Amino acid sequence: MNGRERILAHLAGRPVDRLPLMPITMMFAARRAGVRYLDYCTDHRVLAAAQLRTAEEFGFDHVSVISDPAVEAADCGARVRYFDEQPVAIIEEEARLADKIQLAGLRPPDPLGGGRMTNRIRAVALLRERVGPARLVEGWIEGPVAEAADLRGINTVMLDFSDDPAFVHDLFAFVVEMELRFAREQVAAGADLIGMGDAAASLLGPEIYREFVWPYEQRLVAGIRALGVPVRLHICGNTRAHLAGLGRLGCAIVDLDSMVPLAEARARMGPDQVLLGNLNPVAVLRNGTPAAVTAAVAACHREAGPRFVVGAGCEVPPDTPEANLRALCDYARTHQP
Repeated sequence: MNGRERILAHLAGRPVDRLPLMPITMMFAARRAGVRYLDYCTDHRVLAAAQLRTAEEFGFDHVSVISDPAVEAADCGARVRYFDEQPVAIIEEEARLADKIQLAGLRPPDPLGGGRMTNRIRAVALLRERVGPARLVEGWIEGPVAEAADLRGINTVMLDFSDDPAFVHDLFAFVVEMELRFAREQVAAGADLIGMGDAAASLLGPEIYREFVWPYEQRLVAGIRALGVPVRLHICGNTRAHLAGLGRLGCAIVDLDSMVPLAEARARMGPDQVLLGNLNPVAVLRNGTPAAVTAAVAACHREAGPRFVVGAGCEVPPDTPEANLRALCDYARTHQP
């Protein structure tokens, strides 16, 4: 059973030979390959080579095109800042929609128009070509809150929930339309699964999440599933207040960060939701020992139960000791669901 077969069978509830292994590696992969992170973010050939090398060296079941959250916003005309060894960042004080009236004239960019979205689509296609059917290829988009924060500025959009709720709905509707176009082209290029990052959602209270965010996340998930591929939802931070809603979105995988008890997530999300995570990526994976990593992922497995995928609570830090990451990988290779 190869990596792609293993992940897709596990998501479908079919027997697998061992636990799937899907850690997020971005800066770690770039450092492992000896390339600048700037090049990893902006050149699909560099990203694909680094992902392939890291997946092969550690035995990951997937490769992924995730690099930074500024891809779609940049193609919308947002000002972004590039760094040699850090992710591309939004210049919030010059937000694309600082004047919210500009939303009325903003059109979703063409994912194939030659911008940063095109670069990501090319990464999907190149990874599909090079891994063939052996590993799952994961595409990536931003969720409604994350992308709205990139376009409007995170502090400003948080005020918009109370100051102008109608604008928030219009902005989220724009994001859903744009991201579904982006997802469609990644699937056409060969993505087996679409990851969706909506980190800023963890900053919201439960009432705002239920009223404003959940309906648009659900619309995105349903739209991606209609393309014939599953969805992986990744929300950094403490999502304990949203667990029941996350379990109703229809995602194949829900990533959980380290501050969310997996036993609580399982109780609130039901027995069928596949959970990924969630050992602390810094305190345990980066700063711990191989034995500590093994113990932590074993505890995660016990709490999550059989519907479980091995990974950290968030991205593998770039300076994680090789022995620690190998301990994470060895657990997946030696344990069944």
